[in-house]
Amino acid sequence: MSTATVSLSSPTADRFKAPHVVVVGSGLAGLITAVRLRRGGARVTLVTKGVGGLQLGQGTIDVLGYTPQRVEKPYQAVKEYASKHPEHPYAKIGVEAVKEGVDFLRELVGESFLVGDGETTINLPTAVGAIRPTALVPPSMINGNLQDGDKVVVIGLAQYKDFHAGLIAQNIDRTELPGGGHASARAVVVDFEPREGEYDATGLAIARSLDNIHTRRVLAEGLKGFVNPGEIVALPAVLGIDNHDEVFADVSTILGAKVFEIASLPPCVPGMRLNNKLVVTAKNERVDYVLGSKVTGCKVADGKVVSVTVGTAGAGKELTADAVVLAGGGFESGALKLDSHGKLHETILDLPVTMPEGVKEEELVHGDYWGSPQPLFLCGLEVDEKMLVTYQGKPVHSNVYAAGGVIAGATRWQEKSGEGIALGSAIKAADAILSSVGAAAATKERN
Repeated sequence: MSTATVSLSSPTADRFKAPHVVVVGSGLAGLITAVRLRRGGARVTLVTKGVGGLQLGQGTIDVLGYTPQRVEKPYQAVKEYASKHPEHPYAKIGVEAVKEGVDFLRELVGESFLVGDGETTINLPTAVGAIRPTALVPPSMINGNLQDGDKVVVIGLAQYKDFHAGLIAQNIDRTELPGGGHASARAVVVDFEPREGEYDATGLAIARSLDNIHTRRVLAEGLKGFVNPGEIVALPAVLGIDNHDEVFADVSTILGAKVFEIASLPPCVPGMRLNNKLVVTAKNERVDYVLGSKVTGCKVADGKVVSVTVGTAGAGKELTADAVVLAGGGFESGALKLDSHGKLHETILDLPVTMPEGVKEEELVHGDYWGSPQPLFLCGLEVDEKMLVTYQGKPVHSNVYAAGGVIAGATRWQEKSGEGIALGSAIKAADAILSSVGAAAATKERN
């Protein structure tokens, strides 16, 4: 009788030899880091106390918008800005990692989510009608990159209080476009109840209602009479959530005009679309996605973090780790905080926080709130060129990395650099870990 033999080097067994990385945070930086690590052969657990900041954003990708002058060529500006500002994250990340991050993201989500190349700025109207620079945008926004002589009708929905069509139209009409010239704009407000009797609707409620083919066609047919020949139609960014491509195509066809969405106040439907896509992608890549839990501590041995503790109901759960990536954001998410005694804290692993050179703790916040930027928002974690967390030039732990908004040195919302920093640092951190722990050699089996 023959005896069956099971090889211990089978793909299934190899999978459990693969190094394990804990990623903290589920914003753009955390999700990209996690997927990059999985594709490199590592096992990944992503721990997040919430759903991440992507859905608070506009679904666009900023690389660098102001230096402080308005940027026309983002990648070129990153290279030049990094060379002049060694304290900025881009000086450590480098433009090539930013390009790699953008390309990786575009590969993951496809052209139905993002268009643009990062080489040339795209300028879009905001929720108040100002024109802001960005690098990549959803296809449903690209017609908002207005040119001299364009005519726009901004259509608001009376039941959607977060979209002010009149204000947007007035500001578009009076603003000189970045490329020169002006677009003219007028406003129309119509009644649209996403559900019967709903007079104060959220953007998500309207988007869900428009996923229904009958509902969106009723709306589009009703709007046709308000659109003059040659006008570009601007609508709030509520054209579907799960069936967005179909909604946008139907509305454009029925109106017989160019259409674009304008992102409104957060939470923002285009950001939700991008978040949903990336979360589903991460789960499909077999990232262990732990939602609603917070990292409460860690164990350190021989200069490295060997495990992290995750707060769960009843008792904490300990996760062994070959590496840890902190991608939980900055002050806005609570990953960084300034306590009542004026002391700075990194709240996940209690790592030392770096302040701008020459600034004292009592000077981190000044009273001229409409004046120069607050030094506080330049604080964060110091990193080396591999995104390894350092302090005064030395690694804090040999296997703890950072990505995204927790990194010191950038006022991201003022520079319009947040997504570029997130993507570039995620690529650098993930690739450094894969190189360090040999994940690609450990296993080729990601399933």
